[in-house]
Amino acid sequence: MHSAVILDGKSLTIEDVGQVAQNKKKVAAPADILTLLDKVRHYVDEIAEKDQPHYGINTGFGALAEKKIAKKDLEKLQHRLILSHAVGVGVPLSYAEARALMLLRANTIARGNSGCRKDVLLYLIALLNSGCAPYVPSKGSVGASGDLAPLAHLSLLLIGKGQAYVDGKKVTAKKALGHAKLVPIKLKAKEGLALINGTQAMAGLGCLLLMHAEQMCDLADIIGACSVDALKGSDTPFDARIHQARPHPGQQRSAHNLRLMLKESEIRESHRHCSKVQDAYSLRCMPQVHGASRDTFAFVRNVLQQEINSGTDNPLIFLRPDQNGIDILSGGNFHGQPLAFALDYLAIATAELGNISERRMEQMLNPVLSGGLPAFLAVDPGINSGFMILQVTAAALVNENKIYCHPASTDSIPSSASREDHVSMGMTSANKARVVIENCYTILGIELIIAGQGLDMRKPLLPGIGVEAVLKNLRKVVAFTKQDRLFYEDLQKAYQLCKSGILNNILATLSGK
Repeated sequence: MHSAVILDGKSLTIEDVGQVAQNKKKVAAPADILTLLDKVRHYVDEIAEKDQPHYGINTGFGALAEKKIAKKDLEKLQHRLILSHAVGVGVPLSYAEARALMLLRANTIARGNSGCRKDVLLYLIALLNSGCAPYVPSKGSVGASGDLAPLAHLSLLLIGKGQAYVDGKKVTAKKALGHAKLVPIKLKAKEGLALINGTQAMAGLGCLLLMHAEQMCDLADIIGACSVDALKGSDTPFDARIHQARPHPGQQRSAHNLRLMLKESEIRESHRHCSKVQDAYSLRCMPQVHGASRDTFAFVRNVLQQEINSGTDNPLIFLRPDQNGIDILSGGNFHGQPLAFALDYLAIATAELGNISERRMEQMLNPVLSGGLPAFLAVDPGINSGFMILQVTAAALVNENKIYCHPASTDSIPSSASREDHVSMGMTSANKARVVIENCYTILGIELIIAGQGLDMRKPLLPGIGVEAVLKNLRKVVAFTKQDRLFYEDLQKAYQLCKSGILNNILATLSGK
């Protein structure tokens, strides 16, 4: 099974998460990992048989940590823990997002620090490989003690309770287990807590959102280049020497992308020696603004890459170097603060791509600023409103993004009788970032429609080779506007085109990738 994604708790990549969650790539655990889990579990079972209390193994949880649990009730304790914590609300995670959560929980268990039997890992692998996913409401986690509610909903699937998905179709959990040729698992000591104690909901969602954000950063360069040519803008601000003088990596990358997209532009040559000295910031400063977002995404990637291969539950169990026993250590790796900060940054950096995009729209629609284009790019302004209200829609989304960019990570509400007296709110950060990303795909789609109209109005002059390729793809789904029509249909088509990655492939080809 060499083509499968290997779960060893150490080597999973963000791209692996996308492949398994979205494309249903198979996963597997190597034999040495299963052997490790057997060794650790042997000692956990020994401790569970003894009278000395150990948190998470034979005690209550949270503020009830000092409550000793009788041996005969240990399995009942794990089962009831799952039931009591599955209190998520709101719209569910998507099928892919729920699979990402399940994959990351499996990868964490594969580290051997959770103390689970190998059976728990093999159940999660079988469910993933059978196209299954848990039904997980998106709200209810405060991001410390882990994503308790979302992970409890994942755990319901293992014990045959509640709902689930098979290949994206909602079914009962028991039907999903049957599809994977499994029966409800009976959780042993520590296993219920191990399943719900971690950051995998915010991390799984974060991985998928980050890949969209990174795609969107290139997309902003691509569509921004279209606006430059539509506005008869200058390519001088993208000269490599400018960006070598201030060598932020993201800034240099965006400037390089813009140069590629605008290469061989007849529109640019037609006004190279005009009297206009400088373009507006929304054109001229694209490398600096888009590049800052790009560098922020690089930071977020580093945080997520670290997190998805980390032990995040509590207590953590460590096999001693001589493998003659285990140490059980209580700590706080379930606290989501690193992710909460990173996902708030992700939302802010993505929103800025939408902010500057909307300003480029104004440049193209305002006849005072557009360099000779008609008002609102209408063929017959007056009887036709043109794209006047498309910009209004973009403005509404930009406004909404600003609300969603208020950081969740600066808040904390104590819970569990103040045992959990500081929390991260990281899942809220992830949920907000999802809204911002969806809005920005639409905003960039609106800019693409407007820029495409402007480019057609510059004919017979041709734009840069990359811009021309973008325009051809746009015209396959959205026609040139000769008169007002139902624009909301065009918005949906442009949104889908932006999200598909087709336009990003144009830039990749120009880059020789």
